[in-house]
Amino acid sequence: MGIPDADGSAAFPLTPLGEACLRRDLTSLHEVLEKIGYKDDEGAATELSFQMWTNQMQQTLDSKKKGDSAFRQKDFKNAIDGYTQVSNISLFSQVGYFIEVGSMTSPTIFARRSLSYLFSNMPNEALGDAMQAQMISPIWHLAFYLQAVALLALGRENDAQVALKEGSSLESNKSTN
Repeated sequence: MGIPDADGSAAFPLTPLGEACLRRDLTSLHEVLEKIGYKDDEGAATELSFQMWTNQMQQTLDSKKKGDSAFRQKDFKNAIDGYTQVSNISLFSQVGYFIEVGSMTSPTIFARRSLSYLFSNMPNEALGDAMQAQMISPIWHLAFYLQAVALLALGRENDAQVALKEGSSLESNKSTN
């Protein structure tokens, strides 16, 4: 299968995951995100020093766990709520001012919320989170695949094809390295 080029020539080959995205097979995407967990969050710190540990940080971790648990159970409304709480919590530092808990932001949280939005028929929100995942991890193929599925749901097939090609290219490069 694959994506035909603009001039109608031979199709750009897609990986099996790319093909699943083209079919908008959300269940396959869910299985992949469940399987990989957070291992693709390279460089995204999830541990804090003891001095920064506060009640708000515990709330952040609890919200992440809530989102993860709901995601595993395919309870996508509660997954969205849990992951949204993670991204909305700020930390009051010892010097007396608020800082964003940016170290808790991971591309996987945005990817999981993006897929949860897709399951909930909210493609605009899904696209926004997929783009956030790409900003955090620019070479992560799943961020592009989620963008493609959201773009397909929005009827933006040409843009979706570009995202699918990029995702397949990145996935192929990852498997050859």
